[in-house]
Amino acid sequence: MVKDIVRDEKILSVKSEPATRADMQTVRDLLDTVQANSERCVGMAANMIGVHKTILVALIGEEYIAMINPRIVDKSKETYETEEGCLSLSGVRPVTRFRTICVEYLDKKFKRRRGIFRDYEAEIIQHEMDHFEGKII
Repeated sequence: MVKDIVRDEKILSVKSEPATRADMQTVRDLLDTVQANSERCVGMAANMIGVHKTILVALIGEEYIAMINPRIVDKSKETYETEEGCLSLSGVRPVTRFRTICVEYLDKKFKRRRGIFRDYEAEIIQHEMDHFEGKII
């Protein structure tokens, strides 16, 4: 189900908790919501729809994938400066991102996955993972 986007910084600043199989509706809701906003959004964290669980969806290649309880297990030393916007916030903000990251996560079938992501895809994932920590980007 498509959910409303949370814009309240008090809600967005709450840290997320690990997700379980009981949170699968949130995964479906995130995928529906990001696809409904695809003309202006390439990723979304669960807190953006008011759920404080470590679930994100990100545009990887041509499709949105869900990452449940993702962890960055390795990253390049190379970083770059950029500006990012967020559907939950107005304007853009400067950030520093790692060029390459290796992420372990569960997919929407709760199967363990590991992926290496570079450049823009890595940036999307890092942005959404910042939401888990309650960082206001």
